[in-house]
Amino acid sequence: MRSIACRLGLTSATISLLLLFYSYNGQRIVVAQNHTPVTITRLYTGDDGLSHVEEVEVKFSTVAGAPPAVGQSDPVKTTSSYVVRLAPGFFESWHNADKRRYVVTISGRAEIEVAAGQKFSAERGKIVLAEDLTGKGHTFRVVGTEDWVAIFVEFAE
Repeated sequence: MRSIACRLGLTSATISLLLLFYSYNGQRIVVAQNHTPVTITRLYTGDDGLSHVEEVEVKFSTVAGAPPAVGQSDPVKTTSSYVVRLAPGFFESWHNADKRRYVVTISGRAEIEVAAGQKFSAERGKIVLAEDLTGKGHTFRVVGTEDWVAIFVEFAE
């Protein structure tokens, strides 16, 4: 009688541990799929001929043959990329982006002003999509004591 009770207890403990393990694994998978949104600050010309900004969330798709945790945005054809460095205090008055491009700040901080005095920061890790090719444009100022360094990635037309 005692051995049957021990076997039942051992079986029950094993099943409980298996359920706990699979439950924990399932939670890890769910947590891995809840990513923090990635946003891009889009700088564009509105119908009023003035530059405006909006935050746009990057859409990610699964990658064929990759694990479910891998996501990729739609590809963009590019023509060139280069690194820009500007000294603290640099200021450029009203101007437009001369080409559509991503501007990804590596270090330092800049302040960009658009219509109605609205300002936003370009700082480390921030992605700006510059598309205000016409109209009044925007101003650009490096703020703080550090050089502003960024990667410019120009889109193919």
